[in-house]
Amino acid sequence: MTAPSPSPAAVHLVGGGPAGLMAAETLAAAGRPVVLHDAMPSVGRKFLLAGKGGLNLTHSEPRPGFDTRYGEAAAALAPWLDAFPPQALCDWAAGLGVDTFVGSSGRVFPAEMKAAPLLRAWVQRLRQQGVVFRMRERWLGFERPAPAPSSDAAEPAQAPPPLRLRFAGPQGESTVPAAACLLALGGASWSRLGSDGAWVAPLAQAGVPIAPLRPANVGFHVGWAGQAAGWSAPLRARQAGAPLKPVRLRMVGPDGTVFDRAGEFVLSDYGVEGSLIYAAGAALREQIAATGACTVHLDLLPAFSLDKVRADIAHPRGPRSLATHLKSRLGLEGAKAALLQEVLHRGLPDTPEQRPDPADAAALATLLKAWPLRLVAPRPIDEAISTAGGVRLDTLSPGLMLPPGPALPAGVFVAGEMLDWEAPTGGYLLQACFASGRYAAQGLLRWLHHTGA
Repeated sequence: MTAPSPSPAAVHLVGGGPAGLMAAETLAAAGRPVVLHDAMPSVGRKFLLAGKGGLNLTHSEPRPGFDTRYGEAAAALAPWLDAFPPQALCDWAAGLGVDTFVGSSGRVFPAEMKAAPLLRAWVQRLRQQGVVFRMRERWLGFERPAPAPSSDAAEPAQAPPPLRLRFAGPQGESTVPAAACLLALGGASWSRLGSDGAWVAPLAQAGVPIAPLRPANVGFHVGWAGQAAGWSAPLRARQAGAPLKPVRLRMVGPDGTVFDRAGEFVLSDYGVEGSLIYAAGAALREQIAATGACTVHLDLLPAFSLDKVRADIAHPRGPRSLATHLKSRLGLEGAKAALLQEVLHRGLPDTPEQRPDPADAAALATLLKAWPLRLVAPRPIDEAISTAGGVRLDTLSPGLMLPPGPALPAGVFVAGEMLDWEAPTGGYLLQACFASGRYAAQGLLRWLHHTGA
């Protein structure tokens, strides 16, 4: 059965992730006819994937500390979070019958630790509110107006074209008129789930300024200066997938900003990945882009002072091996012990010709408190959890509307990860996606009221 044609007064949303679905709910609750298009067979596919790891809905960190996680975009995102703060997100989930709790890390999870129950209840409520879902419809851009006839007279400034959206669906291409539209098309990571960045070309053609998309919340390759290989074969064979915790990571960013935080991450076949690496990811990526490599320092024994570590290493060990001695005195084992052996056998990452003397307690203590991790490249963008870059925030209206122009209709709003901001995992990323969808929809409603549409 063919779905009925939507009214020209309908608001059309493109993208069925958290930002798009939240926008649909906000608009439908205000009584607006809403049609949601998505290129995939069902909505929320990347959201469901995030739920496999427990689904960090948001974080309990108080503001303004919470806001600092958004880096340079913090001031631009503050109004989104003011309008829909973390507690509001928890209350919203409770309204869907999904209780939440705060984990030991401060992250907020659904009680069932899954995304599927929340998404099911959410889509059901949206359908009850009258939201029409159009699946397998890929947005192609805006209908381009016919060129005006040439004239020798001075031509007046061109008015924005009417808002007509082009889609490719199971029945071929179609053009849909709309009172307004909201794009929430995600970034360019996990393309098989729908976030493929295909929206960049049509928006760029319409004159929208877009910052290049780059990987965020992604692993990094390690490297030794002057050597092609990353980790040694023994370390890859024995420690790939091993957690490194607790550790403290310290680096100085390209702008002089100091990152110094405790946490954990994982040694991978190619290098490192995990929450602490993701938290420093923006600075790591920019430093590598500027200089070709970035060296950060790991405190492998954050619970002990340098003096304590030095004294324990210098303590007589008798016939015991160095590895056994360090395990006994300092609890150094597993991945941490492997990192020490990596340097003892290969030299320092920045200066491979230099190797610490295993008999030098001071040198070993310094190494264990400031292990030099040399990173040389992020993993590909399609492996990233999210992306940086996108539609530049400074080009948008306060309600997140794109500025209309000769090739861009009025009434086009944007939300979610396709905007130029980034955040670490742990709830910050999803919180801003939800909040931006709500905020953009509210801006769209104000614009419709102002224009009388």
